[in-house]
Amino acid sequence: MVEERRVSDSRVETVHMVRPNHLNAAGRLFGGILMQWLDEVAGLVAKRHTHSNVITASVDNLRFIKGAYQKDVVVIIGKVTYVGNTSMEVRVDTYVESVDGMRRPINRAYFTMVALDENDKPRKAPRLILETEEERAEWEAAKKRREMRIKRKEEGF
Repeated sequence: MVEERRVSDSRVETVHMVRPNHLNAAGRLFGGILMQWLDEVAGLVAKRHTHSNVITASVDNLRFIKGAYQKDVVVIIGKVTYVGNTSMEVRVDTYVESVDGMRRPINRAYFTMVALDENDKPRKAPRLILETEEERAEWEAAKKRREMRIKRKEEGF
């Protein structure tokens, strides 16, 4: 029987308070700190989906839309958007949340994660059950991003 999981089965949401040690010289959230948080969320999403260890293979479209500042509340949401054979794409969105609960986007990234077996070798990832039109649209967009990744790899980029 083929393993299958829903997008909602592996969704992860984390919340961070931006502290002084998270700031760069310009007084904004240091991109490297945010990258660490994003990679952790992507890894947790992929682990939940595969029920196994995973590694980060690549990060695409890391877009810094706006900055975050000291005392900002940063919310990071990750979900699986596409599953190949052993790899999967995880979309990670980042928001700054105001005291009234409003969220404004500050970052989006797409991670390629690879499922690993007990010997740290790639293993088959469970299929993804698409339940909504949004999930199906994200799957189609992910297929295009995958094609672009393959093309860049072939061309040495």
